[in-house]
Amino acid sequence: MMTTLPTTAQLTERARTALERCGASGFEAPAPTGQSARTPITGEPLFDIAYSTSAETDQAIGTAQETFRTVWRDTPAPQRGNLVRRLGELLREHKDDLADLVTIEAGKIRSEAAGEVQEMIDICDFALGLSRQLYGRTMPSERPGHRLMETWHPLGVVGIITAFNFPVAVWSWNTAVALVCGNTIVWKPSELSPLTALACHGLLMRACQDVGAPMGVHQVVLGEREVGARLVDDPRVALLSATGSVRMGQQVGPRVAARMGRCLLELGGNNAAVIAPSADLDLAVRGTVFAAAGTAGQRCTTLRRVIVHEDIADQLTDRIVGAYGQLRPRIGDPFDDDTLVGPLIAERAHTALHGALERAAADGGRVLTGGERCLEKEAPDAYYVEPAVVRMPSQSEIVCEETFAPILYVLTYRTLDEAIELHNGVTQGLSSAIFTQDQREAERFLAASDCGIVNVNIGTSGAEIGGAFGGEKDTGGGRESGSDAWRAYMRRATNTVNYSDELPLAQGVNFL
Repeated sequence: MMTTLPTTAQLTERARTALERCGASGFEAPAPTGQSARTPITGEPLFDIAYSTSAETDQAIGTAQETFRTVWRDTPAPQRGNLVRRLGELLREHKDDLADLVTIEAGKIRSEAAGEVQEMIDICDFALGLSRQLYGRTMPSERPGHRLMETWHPLGVVGIITAFNFPVAVWSWNTAVALVCGNTIVWKPSELSPLTALACHGLLMRACQDVGAPMGVHQVVLGEREVGARLVDDPRVALLSATGSVRMGQQVGPRVAARMGRCLLELGGNNAAVIAPSADLDLAVRGTVFAAAGTAGQRCTTLRRVIVHEDIADQLTDRIVGAYGQLRPRIGDPFDDDTLVGPLIAERAHTALHGALERAAADGGRVLTGGERCLEKEAPDAYYVEPAVVRMPSQSEIVCEETFAPILYVLTYRTLDEAIELHNGVTQGLSSAIFTQDQREAERFLAASDCGIVNVNIGTSGAEIGGAFGGEKDTGGGRESGSDAWRAYMRRATNTVNYSDELPLAQGVNFL
């Protein structure tokens, strides 16, 4: 077990350095006006930062709206793309600085933190190309001398509410695409990850200066639920993109709908992988372990259920438990290159993990490995845990819930129909996978999985930016990142152009 952790003083200095290098300034605010930024690595506060007041939040929305109306929506899309291009260049220059902040605030191991920043770079590349490809259609008109077409236009102010587990990538998915579509941004990050937001805002402001874009295109507001609620309820926010729990989405969605606003919701997942008898077990074990234990089980795409054929269940389970044994000595300092599992975000995640394990045991589950807290002596205010594997006799109530912690439930099946029924038998619908070398099984699963992401012979996590990201059912139905997800940030207009000197009506109607 790794036991050497950096001190809070060391992490504080590293965070300050990264923030200053990214162009963030004036971020510290003494108590009582400030709130503490914390790190899950030691569980202790770093320094105080200023939260946004209600008046400051309203002003931020107003600035974004005015910038949209007076400048940004009329700026040609390729010029808007130039801003995103420059942001991508700055992200490349400051990849290590941002990765430092992601590790300090979210507890991600170094390679995952760097990978998250790479996602930001990739989406900037994607959005730059998109700025010249916001295509509409031309359709044949039934009337002579007429042209029928559709055009796409920006919405206005886009509010973005992000979660702690991907503190910068999800912001970039929304921001890069929304900006080239002609929208302006107000971002409310998680109260658990404000420092990454300040750094990203600093880099984007530098990009605005470098290319001559208006500074008002992007605003950051810091705070807790009250600040997010102002974005939810303000009619000036044309689209609210919110990432978080299903419960959060169930509250946000109706409130935005009540004011006839638009929502883009990315909510919880309870992701499963079906392991068929024909599966390459080496591949299945590797894919399962990363998807289940990566980010200490704190991804929305984390693998939470393995549905394995009963003929290979014991063999697969033994191999997964063996692989988890190799993780145990590699839990610890996420800055250490040998570490594979960093800390949980906070005490409440640890409480949820143990509550779930107790409920699983009451339902007949058997913990095969993990679930124990570690490094408690070295960091009494931090929460490091051994990822757990639990053999379950059935898909009980606790298995159908998402516990945002590293618990992997193992269930068995006899027929593929039964596996698909188990897989779809939860309210969430984000990511799914099947491991099989049988093409018929693979194709049936691709058609039958009710998730927004369906994979074959890879795990449930690790989406690329080229595809649209999002899920169905309680996951919210939103789509971000690649493919045609850009359409969520624009409004469609159907246009008819009459270039004749007649005025025929559609459907042969005669009137005058």
